[in-house]
Amino acid sequence: MRHMLNLYFLGVVLTLLSIFFGLMESLEALLEGPSTGTSWSTRGQLASPEPPKGLPDRPSQPRGL
Repeated sequence: MRHMLNLYFLGVVLTLLSIFFGLMESLEALLEGPSTGTSWSTRGQLASPEPPKGLPDRPSQPRGL
């Protein structure tokens, strides 16, 4: 039983370390600034400030009410 408890705590510690290092990598990437090949910059470049031309500016009003 004690052996299983030690394995459980080892799993918890490894999970917390994994989360910690993942957060550190994310923070490091944020501090360095966006590079040209990151998915965030490409998503921002693909987004257009103008709506598509095929759609109306505002929804149509229901008729007959």
